[in-house]
Amino acid sequence: MRMPEAEIDLSADLVRTLITDQHPDLAGPLTLIANGWDNVIFRLGDDLLVRLPRRAVAARLVINEQRWLPVIADQLPAPIPTPVRIGAATADYPWPWTICRWHTGMPLIDVPVEQRTVLAVPLAEFLAALHQPAPAEAVTGPDRPENPVRGIPLAGRSELAEDHLGSGAIPDPERFRTLWAELVATPTWSHDPVWVHGDPHPANLLADHDQLAAVIDFGDITVGDPATDLAAVWLAFNAAGRRTFRDRYMELTGPDPDTWQRGRGWGLSIGMSLLANSDDNPQLAAVGHHALSQVVLDMQ
Repeated sequence: MRMPEAEIDLSADLVRTLITDQHPDLAGPLTLIANGWDNVIFRLGDDLLVRLPRRAVAARLVINEQRWLPVIADQLPAPIPTPVRIGAATADYPWPWTICRWHTGMPLIDVPVEQRTVLAVPLAEFLAALHQPAPAEAVTGPDRPENPVRGIPLAGRSELAEDHLGSGAIPDPERFRTLWAELVATPTWSHDPVWVHGDPHPANLLADHDQLAAVIDFGDITVGDPATDLAAVWLAFNAAGRRTFRDRYMELTGPDPDTWQRGRGWGLSIGMSLLANSDDNPQLAAVGHHALSQVVLDMQ
């Protein structure tokens, strides 16, 4: 399987016109950086980037980022892509879009796994700071960042997990089917809903040596069970990195073995999803393979 087709051709000329018409003071050289599942990213000059949905389903995600990233930014110990300017839909482009700061750093996906442990403490501190109870308007208000596939009880992923297990993409599917049944039986989150990043794979974590330079791509931001974000520990780290992360995260949030187990379930779920949907992206497929190897390693 491959990433979905774009529903609109986002050329540099179109993006340049949008910026010139709506934010002419920020106009500058454009460089295509990424064409992902949901968004196209252009670097704008040296200090900015432009993030534009390439599919209608992603437009709501951009609106969630625009609404809520300014609310949570001050509580976090590393930068996030808080909007600098907001772009409006036009006759030529039908969805809202965002200009935000360019954050310098190396995507953790480009760092060898054995060298990532130095980021385990900074990431634990970031996620502990993020995983705070969300305000009432984010939980029940009209602008709440609803997400049917993130921050939910792990059982809500069972149908998708079975699809992935039957896809032919997952090695030794019976072994992982048994593990999934064990993890999905873990008690659910019973506390107030907290902020959840939602997509914590290592391409969304930027490293600057032993510092977390930024955490990007909050398109899946929601409120709910923080275990979703703990998937990062199996997606990104080896056993040493997981131990270092767990020690610091639980020092800050309190011991919670059930949430840790659900996080392992999310690591398995997202790892399977990456394997089943990344035929055209070997790097993300490799993250999926790594995650599955690590959730199995933790059985031993």
